[in-house]
Amino acid sequence: MEYFVNQESVVRTIWGKADTVLFIFAGAAAEFAVNKAVDWLYFTGRLPADPLGRLFSTVEYARQIVFADRAGAEQAIDTITAIHQAVEAKRGQRIPAWAYRDVLYMLIDYSIRSFELLERRLSEVEKAEVFTVFCRVGQRMGIPELPATYGAWLADREQHLAQDLAHSPFTTNLYQQYRKHLGPLRYRLLLQGQALVVPEPVRQLLRLGRRSWLRPVVPLYRHTQHLALSQWVKTSLLPTEYRAQIKALDVEPPLPMRRAA
Repeated sequence: MEYFVNQESVVRTIWGKADTVLFIFAGAAAEFAVNKAVDWLYFTGRLPADPLGRLFSTVEYARQIVFADRAGAEQAIDTITAIHQAVEAKRGQRIPAWAYRDVLYMLIDYSIRSFELLERRLSEVEKAEVFTVFCRVGQRMGIPELPATYGAWLADREQHLAQDLAHSPFTTNLYQQYRKHLGPLRYRLLLQGQALVVPEPVRQLLRLGRRSWLRPVVPLYRHTQHLALSQWVKTSLLPTEYRAQIKALDVEPPLPMRRAA
C-alpha cells in the first residue's frame, strides 16, 4: 500500500504522540490569535463558540493526512480545500494566499519546535523532511508561491512572521474564549506551554514572557513520560470530555522502529 507519508518518516513519529500534537496546537493557537487573517476564523462563528472542538477537528484531518494511505490523505486534503472554498463563497472573498501559507508554515514550524522541546534535536535532514511533507499538502491544496527548499522556507517564515502578525480585538476575544472553555488552571497551563514553543514575534505580541515555570519540568517529563503516574497527571489536567480523543492521538510506532528503540 502506498502512503502519503512514508511509514518510517519522522513526521509520523512527531504526529504519533499526543503530547507533541498538543504542543503543536498550543503554539498554533497562539499564532492564529495574532495573525492578520484571524477574522476568517471568526466568519462562521465556530471557532470562538467551540475552540477545543475546532482543535480536535483540525487534529483529525492532520492525522488522516499523516497516517492514511495516499488516496485517503489526498481525499482529506481535498476536503479541507472544499471547506475553505465554501467559506470563501459565503463571504464573497478569497482567503489571501499568504494566509494559507501562514497556516502551512505553522504546521511545519510547530512540528519541529514541539518535538525538539519534548524529545530531541532534529537533524537538518529530518527538518527538511517535515517541510517536504507539509509542502506537498500545500501543493495539493493549490497554495501558490511555496518555497522550493527548507532553507528558502526558513527565510520566508521569518518574513511572514515580520509582516503578517498583529494584536487585534480578535486576539483578545479569542484568548477570552480559550480561558472560558479551559478554565483558569488549564488556561494558565496553555499560556505556559505556548511560552515554550512560540517564536519571538508571537511571544512579544501576546506578552507571554521568556520564562515558563514548565521549562524545568521538561527534562523530568522526558524521563517519566511512560510511567503510569505521569500519564495520570497528564490525563487529570485535560478536560474530561476530550480525554478519550487526546489519548487516541498516541499512535504505536511501526514494529521495526520499536525494535530499533
